[in-house]
Amino acid sequence: MTTDDKIEMCKVMSTITGIITTYIVLPFISTLGMTECKSSLITAQNWGSINGRVIEQYTLKNEAGQEVDIITYGATITNIKIPDKHGNVDDILLGFDNISGYLSSDNPYFGATVGRVANRIAKGRFVIDGKKYQVSRNIGENSLHGGTKGWSFKVWNATIENGSVVMTLLSEDGDEGFPGAVIASATFRLSNDGKLCIEMKTFTSKPTPINLTNHAYFNLAGHGTNAEELYKHRIVLNADRWTVTDSDSIPTGEIRSVKDSIMDLRKPTVLGDVIDKVPGGGYDYNFCLPDKSSKVNENRFVAEVEHVGSGRYMTVHSNQPGVQLYTANFLPATNATGILGKDGKHYFRHGALCLETQNYPDAVNHANFPNSILRPGQLYLHTVCYKFGVKKMHMIAGIDYV
Repeated sequence: MTTDDKIEMCKVMSTITGIITTYIVLPFISTLGMTECKSSLITAQNWGSINGRVIEQYTLKNEAGQEVDIITYGATITNIKIPDKHGNVDDILLGFDNISGYLSSDNPYFGATVGRVANRIAKGRFVIDGKKYQVSRNIGENSLHGGTKGWSFKVWNATIENGSVVMTLLSEDGDEGFPGAVIASATFRLSNDGKLCIEMKTFTSKPTPINLTNHAYFNLAGHGTNAEELYKHRIVLNADRWTVTDSDSIPTGEIRSVKDSIMDLRKPTVLGDVIDKVPGGGYDYNFCLPDKSSKVNENRFVAEVEHVGSGRYMTVHSNQPGVQLYTANFLPATNATGILGKDGKHYFRHGALCLETQNYPDAVNHANFPNSILRPGQLYLHTVCYKFGVKKMHMIAGIDYV
């Protein structure tokens, strides 16, 4: 580390205490409306270790009989347990029983907080203020989910504050090739009305691209029921456009209307009726929410998913401009060996869906996409709320939620 680097790091570290105190640790009033409902009971326990560093698991429970587990490795959600219409509790999140599973090469980012830039960056290259940057490439010639060792591979610090689990991370200048030291936090809260709300914040010492998401894999019938039950899910997606991609899933820059296409999910759609008609063998595309209202950082309706057999439903609201709908197309085929997950279950292709609220992929390289550059003195704020519940009678939202 050069003298200039040391000076820069000292400047960054000198601001950490003030930033964490002001924006992370103190009771916060956020756009999530987190303070509106009574919070869950939170407990903590050790959950293994990595290179001698203890991994902690935090369990949040509410009065609705719901439970969420989060570990400090990757700020990862490992379990979401909710009752069905008969009161039977199932885990609806794909994942592993222990830390070894999350460290394995079989882990496709199950439940992880992904950054510093979620989704793809073409060729791992971008230019900021005339300076060229090359970040690590981990999917062919491109960068995916923060590179070779993005934030989903790091151990976060954690505390319990005001009924929430607050996880924090310092990503140093040059981490995976990205400029600027970045302080990040991910705050998780489970309310008694069934909302799991996540608030992600970052600050930076230099201009840098930022695009965070949570990569939870959901199957409302139960984490081990695979495609047979996922195909029965009904989905409504509040998106009127999508970003067209090439064969490597890199955006071409075109933003196309979903009207009269397989991408139009604004009315209740059974996944099994459409999934095999989607180019690429299933959904793995960024969808664009309708243009924002004048209210900055306001959460808007993103999606609703329902599994009629169990009665479980999930709604998603976020302040982000896009959402990546992914139907687990790259999990092993049913005639192959599946990923060994929780409770001895094997996971296969189309065994779950992800609704990754975020900015558009490769936004740093497209002037017509929403800005993804965070500058010193600015706050990156990403909020997303997943609400879980049971519908004893069939009913699902429509596009009226726009």
